[in-house]
Amino acid sequence: MEHRDARRQGSVLASAVLGIIGAFIGSGAAGGTPMPEVSGGALAADATLIAPGGPAFAIWTPIYAGLLAYAVWQLLPAQKTDARQRRLGYPIALSLLLNAAWILSVQFDLLGLSVPIIVVLLMVLVWTLRIMLDLPPKNRVELVLVDGTMGLYLGWVCVATAANVAAVLVAAGFTGFGVSADLWAVVVIAVAGLVGVLLALYDRGRWAPTISLCWGLAWVAVARLSGEPLSVAAGITALACVVLVVAATFIARLGARSRQVVNA
Repeated sequence: MEHRDARRQGSVLASAVLGIIGAFIGSGAAGGTPMPEVSGGALAADATLIAPGGPAFAIWTPIYAGLLAYAVWQLLPAQKTDARQRRLGYPIALSLLLNAAWILSVQFDLLGLSVPIIVVLLMVLVWTLRIMLDLPPKNRVELVLVDGTMGLYLGWVCVATAANVAAVLVAAGFTGFGVSADLWAVVVIAVAGLVGVLLALYDRGRWAPTISLCWGLAWVAVARLSGEPLSVAAGITALACVVLVVAATFIARLGARSRQVVNA
């Protein structure tokens, strides 16, 4: 068992290093093409009506910082045999590898491949959430470092998945079956908002997923209301979804606290 724990810890650290390298490549700082320019600009802020404004991607800074800090923290002797880290280690490592694979897929203009990769990544992050709900953190440090980081990661990938699918469809020449682009954007953004509401209810009102998901939706609104392509309908829908997701999170937290009081 001790060797298995060491392998798990090493796998998480190695995956985190690969994830950081992938981030540098994706930013263009290490010779790669900046994300807004890959695949002919398919992922740029003005490529689709679902694309968030450029500053939205700053959310990756706290996510990557948290993942790297987690990779170091989980090496500590106290975490080596911890039951929670035994269950979380490999899913988190897998999420880092999938994220690196997504970056590589778009860097090599394999935009179609990026969709199944990000969908699997989203599923893995939901898996980590389930584990975190089953096994609560032992202290505030773990709550912030593990649950906070993975929550931000999950919330952002929810928005990124919608934007990714929209980018692939537009790049493939999808015309919307005669339905206007504005209406399609409203529907997709509303679905993302619904996912945020369901996620808030499922995770009992955790703020981290809500913060990053609403951050992404807010930047969709900014991009659509102040830039090109302009879409007032999409922008207003995104803002409405932000309000609904925040409200759902408050309600879920109140419900969770009420149940704790009743069970005390």
